[in-house]
Amino acid sequence: MDFKLSEEHEMIRQSVRNFAEGVLAPGVVDRDEKEYFDRNTFDQMGQLGLTGIPFAENYSGAGMDYVAYAIAVEELGRVDPSAADTLSTHVSLGSWPILAYGSEEQKQKFLVPMAQGIKQGGFGLTESNAGSDALAMSCKADPDGDSYVLNGTKIFITNAGSADIYVVFARTGPKELRSKAFSAFIVEKGTPGFTFGKFEKKMGLRGTQNCDLVFEDCRIPKENLLGKEGEGFKIAMQTLDGGRIGIAAQSVGIAQGAYEAALAYAKQRVQFGKPIASLQAIQFKLADMAIEIQASRLLTYEAAWRKSQHLDYATAAAIAKVKASETANKVANQAVQIHGGYGYTREFPVERMMRDAKITELYEGTSEIQRVVISNSILR
Repeated sequence: MDFKLSEEHEMIRQSVRNFAEGVLAPGVVDRDEKEYFDRNTFDQMGQLGLTGIPFAENYSGAGMDYVAYAIAVEELGRVDPSAADTLSTHVSLGSWPILAYGSEEQKQKFLVPMAQGIKQGGFGLTESNAGSDALAMSCKADPDGDSYVLNGTKIFITNAGSADIYVVFARTGPKELRSKAFSAFIVEKGTPGFTFGKFEKKMGLRGTQNCDLVFEDCRIPKENLLGKEGEGFKIAMQTLDGGRIGIAAQSVGIAQGAYEAALAYAKQRVQFGKPIASLQAIQFKLADMAIEIQASRLLTYEAAWRKSQHLDYATAAAIAKVKASETANKVANQAVQIHGGYGYTREFPVERMMRDAKITELYEGTSEIQRVVISNSILR
């Protein structure tokens, strides 16, 4: 990996850190307790230019690279993992497939306002019977004149209800076509036949909005077909490859926030007449945290750099996601341990961070699925 962080990268880090600490931090506990998503926080991310960081300026993006994007997600995750998830979903899952596969007309109509942060993006792939096995999805889109008629339900959709534009995947061919039986569509909020189902009550990331997307004879104009008919599965898998960089960055941020909280607590918590940071057992925990976080950060930046350089990054992204998500969970767990009984209470942020960390091992491909991706690459 032949790169180093530029002055521009450090500027985006400081800018996002200031935003996270000054704007997001004061309300993060309240949003978690009340389990609500504040659209105003997304609007402010748009005003700061975060919603279009890796997109070209001619599409109203910031024209920066994916390392800058990873840094931004990391810094949000350090303070408010829900905000990091909201941005990652919007950029990596909602916007990127339109950039990569959309027509120029689609990019101007949909991507430009998304990059500006005027419109929020979502991604509809998962179904009740199609999680890790995406080929099992049953949502259908039948051609009818100048439209497709969409029927089915998507579950666990981040930004659902709040987002204005969704990339949705549905079956357009017979099962015998396997991966070529699916297509991708751009679906706008407010389209007749498109409604929202139950909102999920979650363990963590309670400052995000997740609910079902329900399609009942929802007519999608054929010009909203993304890419070609039959390319949906390929679009979904490539989108998830990039999305894993965002999840890895979010995980690094969670780990960093938990580590900093544990370090500060260890320095001020006195037991046996001295700060617990003077105890070797605690020192070794902190050292292990620092090692794991730095390793995860470098793996994440490498995957982001490879994407920016138009190199193959699928395996690097899978490696980064496994390492960073498992690091986030280990570090958050040890941060609670260092806090002792206080860490189990909501008086300290590590309790929330531990809850927030768990999902990173599950969504956008479980750790088990990432190991399938990695092992396939090794064996190939």
